Amino acid sequence: MSEQDGEPSDKQKYEFKKVIEELEEYSGSGTQLVTIYVPEDRQISDVVEHVVQEHSEASNIKSKQTKTAVQDALTSIKDRLRYYGNFPPEKGLVIFSGAVDSGGGQTEMVTKVLESPPEPIQSFRYHCDSAFLTEPLAEMLGDKGLYGLVVLDRREANVGWLKGKRIEPVKSASSLVPGKQRKGGQSAQRFARLRLEAIDNFYQEVAGMANDLFVPKRHEMDGVLIGGPSPTKDEFLDGEYLHHELQEMVLGKFDVSYTDESGLSDLVDAAEDVLAETEVMRDKSEMEEFFEQLHDGQRATYGFDATRQNLVMGAVDRLLISEDLRKDVVTYDCDGREEFELVDRRAKTPTHTCENGAEATVVEREDAIDHLIALAEQRGSEAKFISTDFEKGEQLLTAFGGIAGILRYSTGV
Repeated sequence: MSEQDGEPSDKQKYEFKKVIEELEEYSGSGTQLVTIYVPEDRQISDVVEHVVQEHSEASNIKSKQTKTAVQDALTSIKDRLRYYGNFPPEKGLVIFSGAVDSGGGQTEMVTKVLESPPEPIQSFRYHCDSAFLTEPLAEMLGDKGLYGLVVLDRREANVGWLKGKRIEPVKSASSLVPGKQRKGGQSAQRFARLRLEAIDNFYQEVAGMANDLFVPKRHEMDGVLIGGPSPTKDEFLDGEYLHHELQEMVLGKFDVSYTDESGLSDLVDAAEDVLAETEVMRDKSEMEEFFEQLHDGQRATYGFDATRQNLVMGAVDRLLISEDLRKDVVTYDCDGREEFELVDRRAKTPTHTCENGAEATVVEREDAIDHLIALAEQRGSEAKFISTDFEKGEQLLTAFGGIAGILRYSTGV
C-alpha cells in the first residue's frame, strides 16, 4: 500500500517508533501514568467529560502523592484537549501524561500527544498504571504481510510464517518413512504398501501442523507457499492434504533443497517473483544491489562519514538505513568550520578534537536517522529502511554501521 492509500512512510513509522521507545522508558512510582486512546468518531466533549469524572474519582486515592500525580496528569490532558474542535484528527489521537521518575527521587511531568497514528484507533481506552500503555501503537507498527510457509521432503518438514520482513519457524516434524530398500523377509508389494502408508501418514501430520497454525489466521493471511524437492511437494499439494481454504490460498510450489529451518528462508528466496512486492524482498533487492556495487562496481558507500559526505554532494541515489540504528549525530563548531561525530544514543556528548586544532563547541545533537534523512530530502535522495531480519540486513548494521548508500555515480569517497 502506498502513502497515497493511507500507509505511513518509513520515516513516519520511524518517528512513531522513536516516540514509543521513549515512552516505554518512562516509569512512575505508582499507578499515576495516564494513557487515553481516542477514536476519530469520539466527540472531544465526551472525552473531556470522562477526564473530569476520573479527576473527581482520583480524590479517593489514599496515597497523597499518587492522587496529586494522577489529578495533575488529568488536568494536563484536559488542557491539551481544548486545542481540538468537536472531533479528533483523522485516525484519532493518543495522549500520555504523568509524573515520571527522573532519578534521585525526583519526578517530572511529561505530556505527549500523538495525532493520526499509523492505523485508526478502534475504541476509546482510559488506562492508569505505573507505565504508559504503548502496546496498541506498537502493534500498528508491526509486520505487514502474512504468509504461511511449508517445506517438506519424506524425511522432515518445517512450518512457519513470513511476517512482513521476518521469517519465523514455528513447527517441525520428522518422518518414519522407510528408505527405498526393503528389509529382508518382506515382499516387494508389502514393503511398497507400507512405505506409501507411512508417506501418507507423514503428509497428514504435516498438514495437521499447517492447519493448526494457519487456519485460525486464514482471514489475515496473504497466501501460502509450499517448498521441497520433487515429487514430495507435488504429492503433498496435489493430494489436497491441507484444509480446503488453505489449499485455495496456495500461491505456488517451489523447488527447495533443504527442509530444515533454513529451508524456510530458501523458500522465500525461491518465491521471489511471487513476493516481489513484499517488504522482505524489496529489502533483499536493495542489499543485493549494494553488495554488487561494493564488490564489482564503484557506486557503493557505507559508514557515517563517507555516506554523509556523498549525501552532501548529491551523489546518493538511495540511502540505506538499518531499522535498528540507534545513534545520535553531534555537530561541533571548529572556529567556523562544522565537524560531525556519530555517538551512541545513551552516551554523553564526547569531547571533540577539531581537525584544525581549534576548540570544539557543541552546536547541536540530534537523532542520526533524522539528520541523514533531512540531507537526503534536500538532495533528492531516496531513503530506505532495511530490516535486520535477514542476513544481509543484519550485516548492514553490524559490518557497515547501519548506514550505507547506492550512488548515482562513482565519487571515490
